[in-house]
Amino acid sequence: MAVLGIQLVAASAVLVKGVRGANDTITVTGASTERIRSDAVDWSVEVSHSGASQQASYQGLQPAVQRSVAFLRAQGIRPEEIQLESVKSEKQEWIDPRTGELRNTIWQSRQPILINSGDVERIQRISRRIGQLIGEGVPLTINPPAYTYTRLAEKRVDMLAKATRDARQRAGAIAREAGSSIGALTNADTGTFQITAPNSTEANDAGSYDTRSIDKDITAVMSVTFRVH
Repeated sequence: MAVLGIQLVAASAVLVKGVRGANDTITVTGASTERIRSDAVDWSVEVSHSGASQQASYQGLQPAVQRSVAFLRAQGIRPEEIQLESVKSEKQEWIDPRTGELRNTIWQSRQPILINSGDVERIQRISRRIGQLIGEGVPLTINPPAYTYTRLAEKRVDMLAKATRDARQRAGAIAREAGSSIGALTNADTGTFQITAPNSTEANDAGSYDTRSIDKDITAVMSVTFRVH
C-alpha cells in the first residue's frame, strides 16, 4: 500500500483556521481498508471455425461448440450457468494487389460461450484446465475470468463509516497536540474507492476495480471537517 501511504500522508495535511475562534475548523482525511473475497465470476470462451463457404464454416463450428460445452459440463458447470450467444460469421477476401483479382475467400464462424457463476474457485480451476481442448484440436479463444463482489453497495456504507471514524481519531489527536478538542462534523467529502489486488500499489484518481483476482483490497477515503474548540 505504498502509494496509498503516500496519498494518506499528503491527504492528512491539516487546515486549521484561527486559534480557538468561533469558526475554527480542522480538515483531515480518514481511510479504511479491508480484504474482501469475490462472490461472482463472469467468464467467456469463443469457439471458431473457418471454411470455404459460410455454410461450411458453420457446420464445422458445431462439433467444436458441443465438445466445449461438454467439457464445461463435465467439469461441474451447471446448464443454467452456461449461455450461448449468437453465432458471428465473417467473410475474409484475399485480393491480388497487382491485378485486383479475387484470389481466395474464407468464412469464419465464431460462437461465444458465456459462463456466470457464484462458485469462483471452481471457475478459476476450470479456466486453467480448458486449454487442453486447444491441444486436442478445438480452436478456442480463452478470456480471463472477471471476479466481482456483488455486495459492494452495502460494503461502501460500512467502509465510509469506518473512514469517517478514522478521520475523527486523526483530528482528535492533532487537536489535542494543540491543546484543543474537536466538535461537530461540518463537512464530509467522499473520495474514490480503490478495489485492487491484495497488497497492490495501484491507485487511480477516478477509482479502480480489479477483476483479475478473487481476493481484493477495498479502500475508502473520506475528507472530513470538524469544528475545533
